[in-house]
Amino acid sequence: MDLLALSPFDPAEKRLVIIADWLPPDFGAVGQYMLLRAQALADRGHDVTLIGLSTTAGSTRHEGRGKGTLTEIRLRARPVPRGSLIGRMIWTAATNLRLLMVAFGKLRTADGILFTGSPPLLIHFLGPLKPLWRGRLIYRITDFHPECLIAARSRPSPILAGLLTLTNFWRRRVDGFEALGEDQVRRLAAAGVSPDRITLVRDGSPVSFAAGGRSMALPDDLSGSCVLLYAGNYGIAHEVETVARGYELHHRQGSGRVRLWLRATGAGADELAERFETRGLPFHRSPPVPLEELAALLRTPAAHLVTLKDAFVGFVLPSKIYACVDSGKPVLFVGSAESDVDLIARAAAEGYWRVPCGDVAGFAAALERLADQSLRNEGLLGAANAVIT
Repeated sequence: MDLLALSPFDPAEKRLVIIADWLPPDFGAVGQYMLLRAQALADRGHDVTLIGLSTTAGSTRHEGRGKGTLTEIRLRARPVPRGSLIGRMIWTAATNLRLLMVAFGKLRTADGILFTGSPPLLIHFLGPLKPLWRGRLIYRITDFHPECLIAARSRPSPILAGLLTLTNFWRRRVDGFEALGEDQVRRLAAAGVSPDRITLVRDGSPVSFAAGGRSMALPDDLSGSCVLLYAGNYGIAHEVETVARGYELHHRQGSGRVRLWLRATGAGADELAERFETRGLPFHRSPPVPLEELAALLRTPAAHLVTLKDAFVGFVLPSKIYACVDSGKPVLFVGSAESDVDLIARAAAEGYWRVPCGDVAGFAAALERLADQSLRNEGLLGAANAVIT
């Protein structure tokens, strides 16, 4: 990922503030990318203040980097309460207010401000105070909120509809947007954001896959299997039903050669694990790895699983797709061809399969094709080793 090419800021905009959510070593893709972004901007010559969250302890760290400086301010925060919408909204409002209060002095003097969609709805705190900020306000959209809350509900909510109207009001007053994909560009335009204020800036992989890099040892119960890995967050935006039913079909009526490795957190991972355990299906679950171990993990499986519900297309773009493709492993995507995941995943070097949401038989068939390909690859590798020997 060419981080310097991602900068929306002119060198004359010396003092920058970036606001994100969970910063490493806490798990969170947005925080990982924003830390890399802040480091690259500091190396380029900006004086950057990065403000985010930590589950362990609050801290402030200042360092000189390249031609500039980087100040990291971490606020200690409890994890998001996932079980209650009201609890999540209270957490979001309180956390955004804390971030604003800590950042306020820096925001007043900044030449440029970059904030993300995580924590959600931060625009409602920065937008009304925009006349106080001397610098440009740039919104890196990441996930759309409250659209994600709306998409997750089975029934309309007048409160969320009103919140969306207010959100779009503030969006139209932001100086510029960075969208993760073409699908997000379309969503922003549909919300009334002028196209000349939208720039497509893809994330790219947060890790590099140098030749000769190591892989990670498989768990004992996966050894000898064709392993399909889901790594990262498996939340409300990710398709569960097609995967659960298709995986069971593969094991009940198919060859059962593929084993799913859930190296994941989130409601979707919890649901899959519960369903597989109830039905006695083989799988392995373990927590996500730190960023420094991600490349080794992604080199390990036969293929990677990426999923996205149709209702979330354009509102969410799973950033893991870049590292999955760069790992050189095949990709199996459960989701719509309208998502940029499909556009990006077509570059997968060793193969790519897309299964529409709801196509249970198609998912089971894709697992059979994956197992066949893995077997062929192992045969070729075995032949090559025999020649070398």
